[in-house]
Amino acid sequence: MSHEQIIHYENKLKFEIDSWDLFELLKKKDPLVVIDTRAAAAFQARHIPGALNLPHATMDDLTTAHLDKAQLYVTYCDGIGCNASTKGALRMARLGFRVKELMGGLDWWIRDGYATHGSQGTPGKTTE
Repeated sequence: MSHEQIIHYENKLKFEIDSWDLFELLKKKDPLVVIDTRAAAAFQARHIPGALNLPHATMDDLTTAHLDKAQLYVTYCDGIGCNASTKGALRMARLGFRVKELMGGLDWWIRDGYATHGSQGTPGKTTE
């Protein structure tokens, strides 16, 4: 394996997380904050339990002032057909936050059998 490949995969793991790893961290009560980067209506319909709703388009110094920059933040959106989590992760990083993006978003979270909350919430495995 080339040095370039190693750097690529190391960086990928630094900046992305899958639903299993996120669930395990949440189950262990690791200090992190999950950010739903979609519009409020989408969040109200269905979201990862405990997630905060902070649409990517609204992220700035003012809307993130209450957040602790020492925390790890995980951004997500609908899934691979949506780039709101990427936009949110980029904005958070530019604002000085430690951030990872959830691979596959809410789609893969549900596919992997984890519960969601909201008016259209789905049953599944919970961290409680």
